[in-house]
Amino acid sequence: MAGRVDASKSAYRNIYDFWKRDPEAFWADCAQAIDWFSPWDTVFDPNKDVYGRWFPGATCNTCHNAVDRHVLAGRGSQAALIYDSPVTGQKQKLTYRDLFEQVQATAATLLDLGVERGDRVLIYMPMVPEAVISMLAVARLGAIHSVVFGGFASNELATRIDDCQPKVIISASCGIEPSRIVEYKPLLDGAIEMASARPDHCLILQREQKLCQMADGRDVDFTKSVARHLAAQTKVDCTRVDAIDPLYILYTSGTTGQPKGVVRDNGGHMVALNWSMSALYGIEPGEVFWAASDVGWVVGHSYIVYAPLIYGATTVLFEGKPVGTPDAGTFWRVIEEYGVSALFTAPTAFRAIKKEDPEGALISDYDISSLRTLFLAGERADPDTVNWASEKLGVPVIDHWWQTETGWAIAANPVGLGRLPIKIGSPTVAMPGYDVQIVDDSGQAVTPGTLGNIVIKLPLPPSCLPTLWNADERFRSAYLDEFPGYYKTSDAGFVDDEGYLFIMARTDDIINVAGHRLSTGGMEEVIAGHPDVAECAVIGIDDQMKGQVPAGFLILNSGVSRPVEEIESEVVARVREKIGPVAAFKIAIAVPRLPKTRSGKILRATMQKIANGEEWKMPATIDDDAVPDEIRGALEAHRIGIFSTGTYS
Repeated sequence: MAGRVDASKSAYRNIYDFWKRDPEAFWADCAQAIDWFSPWDTVFDPNKDVYGRWFPGATCNTCHNAVDRHVLAGRGSQAALIYDSPVTGQKQKLTYRDLFEQVQATAATLLDLGVERGDRVLIYMPMVPEAVISMLAVARLGAIHSVVFGGFASNELATRIDDCQPKVIISASCGIEPSRIVEYKPLLDGAIEMASARPDHCLILQREQKLCQMADGRDVDFTKSVARHLAAQTKVDCTRVDAIDPLYILYTSGTTGQPKGVVRDNGGHMVALNWSMSALYGIEPGEVFWAASDVGWVVGHSYIVYAPLIYGATTVLFEGKPVGTPDAGTFWRVIEEYGVSALFTAPTAFRAIKKEDPEGALISDYDISSLRTLFLAGERADPDTVNWASEKLGVPVIDHWWQTETGWAIAANPVGLGRLPIKIGSPTVAMPGYDVQIVDDSGQAVTPGTLGNIVIKLPLPPSCLPTLWNADERFRSAYLDEFPGYYKTSDAGFVDDEGYLFIMARTDDIINVAGHRLSTGGMEEVIAGHPDVAECAVIGIDDQMKGQVPAGFLILNSGVSRPVEEIESEVVARVREKIGPVAAFKIAIAVPRLPKTRSGKILRATMQKIANGEEWKMPATIDDDAVPDEIRGALEAHRIGIFSTGTYS
């Protein structure tokens, strides 16, 4: 799709320039689309808290904006939430009126359990409507939710309980994977036993696939309690909160092992997300938007729950996988069945689909003509995946880049403002609110095309974290101290001479080969272009002569019958041809699987530690804890890394 759009027809440049000239006027204009109980004292106060705060003095409620106002506007009969669960065979549509009633009843149940404004409620749930309803109910009360991905191990859950000290935990008896049932209740009970902070109550959703034992005095049945308030038509008004009050805490992994509690406020969060639905994603109210993620991750918070509902769109909650529920055509079935206008998912989902159905044959079984755009984020969108998806789906494939910390896109191709020409490998350009710069390790700006540290000039825009939960100093040291006046993204990349940003790797994934700083992402792009490679990861392995050398791990497409060694040799030759001898690329190993988080991110740092014989612990977010042993076995079989007998030079 590259080059088919006239950039002069996009409103992006004028809007970005308006923001840069007068940031406060820009965000004040965007804020007019939100319902406020009382206005702000100032749009931005640079002297408040760590680096300033957006809309201080204003009062609002996020649940009111996501639910009540659409009912009050006469749109209660519109579909708000579509639940589709191929793992259970259940489907459900909730209108905004249905959502209003369910959220009120759930909020009433939480009131019964003593939840008040400012209290924390931890949500440990599978992908079911009750998870979304619970988030909104907590917001309705002015409390603060902390969603933890369902199925996290007890010790990881315990650290989050101790950090946020929830008054109530909302959970379910089980989660359902394509091949197994994951019992949540024993994991939750174990976490509470480990934690020093104990909740007053646990609100438990019993799922028929696996019922659980309830603890006397502590555990409360979710369905029965909510049903009583539904029958009584209990009314619970939205609590007035300050715009700068926290809406939620979302934990992201910390380098020290202690998770970091990213704080999201109420006011600025609504303003930015609402603006993004139209400007970035080109969605109109009432259209169906599907973020194929999980409510436990930031994408789920922002684009399954809050942004679509605040904006008045219809959102899809999908309890399934891109493959295996039942096959690699499940995404196309959902698009056809619900008339999805835009799909947002991770590149790894499309790599999995491509691996199972390389020719895209299953697409022709469905009418996906409603789909206008595919958005990718979460991992680098390699050209091979982008080209495959664009060719097979016949729609623009839009990469964009953001982080848990920001809550929405730092760089994107703003479809709603007029799509810019696509450069495959780039998430396009910085969005309003983000002054993105590339600097060297000393903080000096580098020339276009030069690889460096990606930083964002302070202040960060609305919706970005103002701090970490109860950890201002940790926030400063983790994000602000290294490059004074800037937020450190911990990503590396470059900007070309047209202002397009290229994200090449996490800074930890930049390797130093004989004094040359090389991007593992650049090598992965080349490897992924091999016709037999479905997915890959490149890591740096210690080398006595060069310091580090790259090693590529390959997953091959289904049905490949050629000798594996032949493909490995071709990959080595391909990298040396495309990047050059400077890459010192001599190691390519085909493996059955790569270690990934449950959201699909490849755990490159874990692979590197295994290869170099460094101490490591099993990541809390890993999808399958057997995979690291498989990587170790592959290293040993090829006598690579700690199993090497010499240099690779």
